[in-house]
This record gives sequence, structure tokens and C-alpha cells, in this order.
Amino acid sequence: MKIAKRILVGFFVLIAAILGYLVVIIFAPVLSVPKQPMERRKKENGRKKAPPTRQDVQFSVNSTTISAWLYLPEDVVKPVPCIIMSQGFGGTKDCILDQYASRFNAAGLAVLTYDYRHFGSSEGQPRQLFDTLMQLEDLRTAVAYARSRPELDPEKIILWGTSASGGYGLVIAAEDQQIAAVIAQCAGIDHDADSKLFMEREGMGYFLQLLVHAQRDKGRSRFDLSPHTFPIVGQPGTIAMLSAPGAFDGYQKLVAESETFQNEVCARLFFMGHGADPNEVAKDIQCPVLFLVCENDNLVAPTSHEKAAQALGDKATVKSYPIGHFDIYEGDHFKQAMQEKLNFLSKL
Repeated sequence: MKIAKRILVGFFVLIAAILGYLVVIIFAPVLSVPKQPMERRKKENGRKKAPPTRQDVQFSVNSTTISAWLYLPEDVVKPVPCIIMSQGFGGTKDCILDQYASRFNAAGLAVLTYDYRHFGSSEGQPRQLFDTLMQLEDLRTAVAYARSRPELDPEKIILWGTSASGGYGLVIAAEDQQIAAVIAQCAGIDHDADSKLFMEREGMGYFLQLLVHAQRDKGRSRFDLSPHTFPIVGQPGTIAMLSAPGAFDGYQKLVAESETFQNEVCARLFFMGHGADPNEVAKDIQCPVLFLVCENDNLVAPTSHEKAAQALGDKATVKSYPIGHFDIYEGDHFKQAMQEKLNFLSKL
């Protein structure tokens, strides 16, 4: 009886300790994380002028309005192929996507870019909530919207994703056999390989710190309290989802002209679902897929594409570059990768 009583007491002590921990984590003014704002490039004469081919459009997901931009080539006389571009982790449509759209338009292709719910100019509360399942639903709705436009060819919808969204196109193409092609740029596809890279770089201690912040945010959400956030990207050694060397400076270049990007994310993202595994569903994809791989990537494992490419077989085209994660967005590397995409799309 004494042993049973001790076990019972120990159990209640453990429960009390857990409850006390959660009360402190959720309600006490602790775990504040310094913000890491990013500089924006000053624009002459106010706001940046929109490209002449760009239209403001919108569509809805579960009564939540998504803000989007549709870029149409000049003198469209018949339905044209459309590339739907999905931004990476925390990115918004006004982060450098104009430079891609203008080149695709020049090649006779339309482009649709959009902000995920909770980000940028799209609706959704709380702000800065990253949820892969919701973002996949946003992309499905973007595909349906593109197919509803008379200027666009519903049988030639191409899905473009970069970094964190690089696997989204694979998931959607596996379930939608009408997708014409997928382009995955420096894509996070293999969660195990990417997580291993993260742990090797940051260590278990850092991960546990982020997990405590995630517990605070998740707990506060259950009581309808304000979200707890930390930076999307930060300097090495600081608390942020991404703190790899070069990541902060890389993001800084990408968001320099953005008016909507915010460098914070709801910490509960660790507890959000991931949806289908791109590696597992790749075998169901019927369309060609282009992988653009950065061999010196320190945010996404350079091998992250390999299992999916192997499952795709001859439907996969892999182009590798001896560069880092952010190099593919600018300069000669951007031009080279852009040409690879145009060559790939010309064969459809």
C-alpha cells in the first residue's frame, strides 16, 4: 500500500508540476523575443510603380479573401499557359516575384502570384500564422481560380515553388493529374534530411528553446489570447526560426522592396500539420518536374530532392548549381536558372 500511495502522490506531483509549467509558459510575461526588423529600400516618389502587365485580383478560401496578382502577356488572343508562383517561408508576393513574372510574360506565359492567408495583403487572423495544410489549400484554390480565367489555358497550369513551398507543387500535382508541370527551386522536400541539417547546425538545445516558445503560443491560442511570435529569420545565435549564417542577409535582399513582409511568425508552427509527404506522393505525378538545386545550401539539404526525383524517374529533370540558398535569386545565377526554366517549359 505504501508503494502504491507513493506512486499516486508522485503522479499528482508530476501533474501539478506540468500544470504549473504550462500556466507560467502561457500566462506569465516571460519568453519575450527581441524583434529583428529588416531595412526597406526607400522608393523615390512614393510607392513602387506596378508593372503594366499586372492586375490586382482576388479569390476566397472558406470566406477568407486572398490577395493575388495576375500578370498577362501583351496582346493575348488565345488562352495562354499560366505559372502559379508560391512564395517560400514567410514570403509575400511583393518579394522579388515581379522579376520572374516579367520574364515569363516576355516568353508568352501568364503568371499568378498570391499571398497565403494570414500573410501579406491577404486576410486571416491571427497574422503571420504558418500552416502548411492551409497553404496547400490556398494553392488548390489558386489553381481553380486560374482555370476559371478565360485568358488562361486550364490544361497548361504550371506550379512554381521555392524553398519551403518547393514541395507544394509535387503534392498538388500528385492529386491533380491536369497539372502540366512543376518547378521546384531550392526546395525543402525531404523533411527528414532538412531536419537533420537543422539539428546538425543548431543543436538540440536550440530546438528545445523554439519548442518552448511553440508551447506558449499554442497554449495562448487555446485561450484566445494574443499570439506569441518569434522572428522568421535572425542573426546567428539569436532566437528565430531560421538563424543559419547568411540567412538574415539573404532575406534582407529578398524583402528590400516589400511593403507587406513582416519578420515574425506564430511560434505554434511546430504543432501544425505538414500534409502529404512529397516523397511518398511523387510516384503519382504524371507531369514533368524541374528541380533546381543549390549544392551549398545551408537551409535546405542539398539532397532534399533526391527521393522525389528517384520516384519520378524520367519525368524529373535536375539542375544543380555550386551556390548557396539565396544566390539563385539574383545576378548571373538567377539568369541561368531562369533560362533553365524557360527551356524546360518550352518542351511542354
